[in-house]
Amino acid sequence: MRIKHKIKPIKRLGQNLLIDKQIIKKVVRTANLQSKDIVLEIGPGTGALTQEIAKTVKKVIAVEKDPRMCEALKENLKELKNIEIINQDILKFKIQNSKLIQNSKFKIQNYKLVANLPFYITAPVIRKFLELKNPPKEMILIIQKEVAQRICPRPPKLEERRRGKSPKMNILAVSVQFYANVKIISYISKKSFYPQPKVDSAIIKIVPKKKYKNVDIDLFFKIVKAGFSHPRKQLANNLANGLKLSKKEINDLLLKNNIQPTQRAETLFINNWIKLSNMLNPVRD
Repeated sequence: MRIKHKIKPIKRLGQNLLIDKQIIKKVVRTANLQSKDIVLEIGPGTGALTQEIAKTVKKVIAVEKDPRMCEALKENLKELKNIEIINQDILKFKIQNSKLIQNSKFKIQNYKLVANLPFYITAPVIRKFLELKNPPKEMILIIQKEVAQRICPRPPKLEERRRGKSPKMNILAVSVQFYANVKIISYISKKSFYPQPKVDSAIIKIVPKKKYKNVDIDLFFKIVKAGFSHPRKQLANNLANGLKLSKKEINDLLLKNNIQPTQRAETLFINNWIKLSNMLNPVRD
């Protein structure tokens, strides 16, 4: 079956179609797809990756925001009967509303998510699916290389340690690492897409993990958001203002956790935030 590319991608929707067959196969291998799997694919475009996924799995639920792409998908994939094409914004979509799920014995929690994500929805999509009561078993995503490097944990390089620097974190990185294990599978050249974007991408794999015990999730994220409220300012100032605590209380708390009040939020790792949250819990009661 040949996938046709007659539609011009829309720049404002971040549409960069994956056209490299070898990368498409690598994405499928990374997902370790089985005949019993149901896959939710976000932004299938004209269906090159969708077609490859559908060859192996039981069902594919392809959610596409662009109605033009949906028509192309229906035409390109009309010979495949295990695909449901839904014209909807993924940020408003609820997987339990899928007809394929409603009409089967499939359990909602047993699905995988595969996506070539536009940059502007990367963070909200990842957060949405990790925070669900029924998150996917695995998320195989194509995202911008720089974003992938930011959210995947790694120890500081030797030169960074010498300079007293740590890999820069952000709220998305903290959120992902709180809910899941994440790793970079490989990098993708910008030449693998049409139209060609300005930057390279990466394939990442996100596997949700069991929630941390004895962590107040609401308080945890309140502290994280306060810490990152002004990324260029010192952590102590952000926390004191955001949590309505005195500068002395915050300084003492940070020092007890071997964190300098002058550090920035981007230098803290996930365990630092968890310790702060657990120590602040009695303070907030």
